[in-house]
Amino acid sequence: NVEYLVIAGGGGGGNLGGGGGAGGYRNSYASETTGGGGSTETPLSLSVSTNYIVTVGAGGAGSTSSSSKGVNGSDSVFSSITSTGGGGGNSHSLTSSGGSTGGSGGGGHSSGTSDNGGAAVTSPVVQGYAGGSNSGNNVCCYGAGGGGGAGAVGSNGSNSSGGNGGAGLASLITGSSVPRAGGGGGGIQDDATGGTGAAGGGNGTGNNNTAADATVNTGSGGGGGGYLTGFGSGGAGASGVVILRYPNSYTISGLAGTTTTVGSEKITTFTSGTGNIQFN
Repeated sequence: NVEYLVIAGGGGGGNLGGGGGAGGYRNSYASETTGGGGSTETPLSLSVSTNYIVTVGAGGAGSTSSSSKGVNGSDSVFSSITSTGGGGGNSHSLTSSGGSTGGSGGGGHSSGTSDNGGAAVTSPVVQGYAGGSNSGNNVCCYGAGGGGGAGAVGSNGSNSSGGNGGAGLASLITGSSVPRAGGGGGGIQDDATGGTGAAGGGNGTGNNNTAADATVNTGSGGGGGGYLTGFGSGGAGASGVVILRYPNSYTISGLAGTTTTVGSEKITTFTSGTGNIQFN
């Protein structure tokens, strides 16, 4: 039996827009929560000397144009388990089109026109939460929505700040508690306060600087760009990760990962690439 934590790549932030959504979060370890409030999934019962695919999803690029959304993250895969890439944040000129759907949804853009966050996927299972909406009125600064996280919905933007990214989740699958898969903070105009990213998610900005990228291998979303003398680009979403925990009598070959031993079990972490593995 192999326990797993499979996190997809996070979505990129919007240009003068919403924070990127976290990559889908699927977890079978112990009794820990999976993304979107779902129950712990069932470990996989696998065979020796058999190929099983592992893919670590890349993070999505932040938007550099007010007429294009942040790019969705890429899926991560382990055998029959697929986590869906996080949704990109919406950008200023895409009126009312909303943040993108993903493992967790991207945030709504920074504009006086109402704009909703993107939804979280529900198939094959729930993996995260929706992105936040924007402030939706014509008073001052037009805060964009934060991206959704594995543990909570992204916050709505306000007239004084961008929405914070939705909370991620922490797992002990490696033996230490590590938070991952948080949403990116939303951007805002007029040098006001950008939203704060969660669990490695990028912070949004309130000026024309590029928003912060998410922390590598967390699957968290990039921050949303703002506006001062020009439009700020969104930050990039983080790459995902695949972590497997299994009896220490077995050894993995194939795609390169990093392996440690805790008691009677091994833990192998894959941080990039795609390829087959075998247990022997």
